[in-house]
Amino acid sequence: MRLWPRTLAAQLVALLLAALVLSLAASFALFFNDRADAVRQADRAGLLERVASVARILEATPKPQRPLIADIATSPRLRFWISPESAVADSGEGRVILRNMFERMFAMPLRAPPRLAFVPLDPPGDDDTTPGRPRFFDRFDVIASVPFSDGGWLNAQTRIRAEPVPFPWPSTIPLAIMAVAVLGIVIVVARRVTRPLTALAGRAEALGRGTAEEPLREEGPEEARRLIGAFNRMQERLRRFVGDRTRMLAAIGHDLRTPITSLKLRAELLDDEEARTRMLATLDEMQRMTEATLAFARDDAAAEPTRVVDLAALLDSIVDDLADMGKPVTFIESPRFPYSCRPTALKRAVGNLIDNAIQYGERARVSLEARQEGPVIVIDDDGPGIPEGRIEEVFKPFVRLEESRNRATGGAGLGLSIARSIVLSHGGELVLANRKGGGLRAEIRLPAAEKGSLAA
Repeated sequence: MRLWPRTLAAQLVALLLAALVLSLAASFALFFNDRADAVRQADRAGLLERVASVARILEATPKPQRPLIADIATSPRLRFWISPESAVADSGEGRVILRNMFERMFAMPLRAPPRLAFVPLDPPGDDDTTPGRPRFFDRFDVIASVPFSDGGWLNAQTRIRAEPVPFPWPSTIPLAIMAVAVLGIVIVVARRVTRPLTALAGRAEALGRGTAEEPLREEGPEEARRLIGAFNRMQERLRRFVGDRTRMLAAIGHDLRTPITSLKLRAELLDDEEARTRMLATLDEMQRMTEATLAFARDDAAAEPTRVVDLAALLDSIVDDLADMGKPVTFIESPRFPYSCRPTALKRAVGNLIDNAIQYGERARVSLEARQEGPVIVIDDDGPGIPEGRIEEVFKPFVRLEESRNRATGGAGLGLSIARSIVLSHGGELVLANRKGGGLRAEIRLPAAEKGSLAA
């Protein structure tokens, strides 16, 4: 299956080319066989016509002179002789055809039907006795006997070797021209059908990466036009939905600031110290969640342009900034890796994962791996990890696992949600897994760069 083409256009061309080759091969086989049969029938008819011509001359010749004329008509390839009996046994082979032919030439009925026999020979020589040699290569004698009206028979004998009929190469030229013309038309049609689908696949990939583009031009066959139109409408609905959701989320977060501030002022007036402290702590947590929600909505709505950056240098700068602040984070040096992305958003996703690793896993180790399916950013920590059944749950907004995440020092529970949203907008995947040696591993698996999107 490795030889089978992967694209639709190539598969269509391959299938139609195979069908064309098979049909032409079958046509050639039928034509060649029919031509070979026609040539052999013409050879036999020519031989019999010559025998009939000599027989007609001898029929008008007196009987005493017939042997002399038969000797004169004899050639190295064809021997004639006169005998009172037929040299061919009466087997009935070809009786009707031969009789009709000779009677047409004699213009009178014959007293007995002519006879024809093919006698296979086994002559010496390696070239004639090779095992498996086709029948038409065998040597054989052809013996014909024609009766005279006044008695006696004219016998003729020739020894021939039925050579194969040569291949009709000139007839292949128009067929080759037709095949090339058909193949050219098929290639044009296949490209016209698949070009819109290829463009649609690229636009769908761009939509998955969050790249804003204009609607795709509707072209190609009717089915392709309908598909592209449906995709354009879906893309526009998705953009409106995401935009409305983001604006609503930002509005809610913004409107919550005022009542939270008002509640803080009222809490300060409480006489009960313990109740005031608890209420202020709760309001502080609500304020952190509100600010995180606003940040999430602000980043989701930001239309950062995509550009090519060096992923290794980007990660190195993030780690250096955190290390300068005294954070226990290290970066394993990696070769230069140009990649097209939204660097500010990707820095925030990596930063959130590093913060989680430091906060709940004591330290973070960052590395970059170049895999066949695309680059992978790896963040390892030395913490207790996450229960296997709850790994997917931590990606939900405002979710904090109390078993492995300290609620007193934890954030608002949006860090992983924001990181995953950013990675998904790049067409990638964020995967969490517990390491065998202990700790948690977070992998940002980005898709392979598209051709022409990277700078060398």
